[in-house]
Amino acid sequence: MRIVVLEGSPNLKGSSNLLADAFIRGAKDAGHTVQVIDAAHSHIHPCTGCVRCGYEGPCVQRDDMEQFRPMILAADMVVFVTPLYYYGMSAQLKTLLDRFCAFNSSIQRKGMRSALLAAAWNGDNWTFEALQAHYKTLVHYLNFKDVGMVLGRGCGTPAMTRRSSYPQMAYDLGRGLQ
Repeated sequence: MRIVVLEGSPNLKGSSNLLADAFIRGAKDAGHTVQVIDAAHSHIHPCTGCVRCGYEGPCVQRDDMEQFRPMILAADMVVFVTPLYYYGMSAQLKTLLDRFCAFNSSIQRKGMRSALLAAAWNGDNWTFEALQAHYKTLVHYLNFKDVGMVLGRGCGTPAMTRRSSYPQMAYDLGRGLQ
């Protein structure tokens, strides 16, 4: 299976990317091909809502989404990776996701798999409710098949995350893909 991992953390060595690294190791150990798109450090403009793409592209903006679009459309699975910022995904990941507008129909037709990996400082049970609701809405809208979520509560630093069970859970999610 071809997997594209969309990393949304501006902190390259942060907790959410640590979860992504574990997932990627597991997926590769299971024989899958993985590509990473670093949304936080790419040149991606926000969607302007002009809809000149007609929801099937091309987008009028010329930036890194031109190279990311074929990578995403060639994938069988998309993995969203984000730190929890104010109870939602990072602005960097959301910017990339908003640009799906220019190829919504192509994504919806594929019936891709998806997963969510997220890390938060907060350890409360309700911490991820808004992010989960957003992710589930995206899964429904984009006709994805959710294969799982790893929601790292109490993962405020990479050291905290490494001491938790969440990296192993992320590895197991990747390793268990069929």
